[in-house]
Amino acid sequence: MSSENVQTKWGQFISLIIVFFFWGFVGSANDILIPVFKKVFTLSQVQSQLVAWAFYAAYFVGSIIFFLVSLKSDVLQKFGYKKTLSAGLILSAVGSFLFVPAATMQSFPFFLTALFTVGLGFSIQQIVANPLAIKMGSPQTGAHRLTLAGGVNSFGTTIGAILLGIALFGMGDNKKTNLSLEDIKLPFIILGIAFIAVAIFMYFSKIEDPAKIEEAAIENKHAKFNILDYPQLYLGMLAIFIYVGTEVTIISNLPALLHTNEFGKILEDAVAPFIALYWGSLMIGRWNGGANVFNTSNLMNIALKFIVPALGFAVIIGANIFAAHDVSSFYIYPFWILLFIAVSFVGGKNAGKTLMLFGISGLLMMALGLAWPDPEIAKFFFISGGLFLSIMWPSIFDLAIAGLGTNTGKASSFLIMMILGGGVIPLVQGSICDLDAANPNGIFGITYTHFSYIVPLIGFAYLAFYGFYCPKILKKQGVSHVISEGGGH
Repeated sequence: MSSENVQTKWGQFISLIIVFFFWGFVGSANDILIPVFKKVFTLSQVQSQLVAWAFYAAYFVGSIIFFLVSLKSDVLQKFGYKKTLSAGLILSAVGSFLFVPAATMQSFPFFLTALFTVGLGFSIQQIVANPLAIKMGSPQTGAHRLTLAGGVNSFGTTIGAILLGIALFGMGDNKKTNLSLEDIKLPFIILGIAFIAVAIFMYFSKIEDPAKIEEAAIENKHAKFNILDYPQLYLGMLAIFIYVGTEVTIISNLPALLHTNEFGKILEDAVAPFIALYWGSLMIGRWNGGANVFNTSNLMNIALKFIVPALGFAVIIGANIFAAHDVSSFYIYPFWILLFIAVSFVGGKNAGKTLMLFGISGLLMMALGLAWPDPEIAKFFFISGGLFLSIMWPSIFDLAIAGLGTNTGKASSFLIMMILGGGVIPLVQGSICDLDAANPNGIFGITYTHFSYIVPLIGFAYLAFYGFYCPKILKKQGVSHVISEGGGH
């Protein structure tokens, strides 16, 4: 049977995407913890961003360790995908349980250690799950399976913020604004138990290790792998660094922006709906791209481009209403969703063109958020960054590894390392936010916290450049154009 006719192994794939859900759930939990820790431990904004740094730096460290070990022995071939994935889940469970002594000791460094341990487990899971999702069926639909998995990841981020907000602050008439660190223990004990349960489930599941497939014969100019020989790769590594950093920094610093007088002085217990809307925006985009994994007519495919985002937005609204949040201001947001749909039609399935157009769109959204005179509207321009980031992961990934042949595996490890951007770029934006303490008059008539969104604006500019320039590099190398659409880490 040819690779083109291989059907997606849905039973195994559905088992796998549970892991993607966990990544999203914990990722959005960090965005709830940042303002909480900032208040409890009396941190500056840049210090509060160490939460993101600890979590995403773990991806870098974990990938480095995995790469070094793999130089001596192929871990995935030696232990298998299932066992390696289960080991990563157990490590994340250990990190979750470390939240209990961290809360007892009321130690911010201990909390960072716990988050680092969870992230270390996630790095192993990422290295295994991303290629496994791609290989569970036809190569032609591999990127779309990764997109669909990314949609599940974003579903986790969407409801994760809401559920943790309920667990920590309650809901409705029982809602509280003062938080004890003791309240953090139970949610993370439950999370740790869930990690162990999924690890056991994965270990005994019917997920099969992908068969070794002969790499396409590609003549390499150099016998030894050298990153500098592949501009699409080293520029792509920077793109992944900036992409993840931009994705994280927009939302990690949003609670600080909403807490300013300019944006209504929204308190920690009321930020969950906005966090859910941001991560829900990524969910909408990834669900939209993931629909391509199904074999449908062109007419149905066009219809799904409108139906799927509508369903995604309904999930966001429904989850917030369930949590007794006021979402009346959200009903203007479909304007941005329609703009996203329009850009996705123009981009089509061309990875470079799509990345360029969404990069330009994100840049414009950040610029309008900085310049718009009404903060009630400006915040939605910033939040809409999630929509335009949603399609970028596989597009960057596919462009970066195009033409690498037998070096694709090594290149993938280096790309996963660049998730480190999620820990570094929020620190840069956070340091700009802290300038408000010494400069209460701000800059250009806005606070420095507001002005700090110049950081994701610059990030979108580079991503647009990479989408424009990388296809030209590949054309010079004689590599055929890459087709991809949507997805997420």
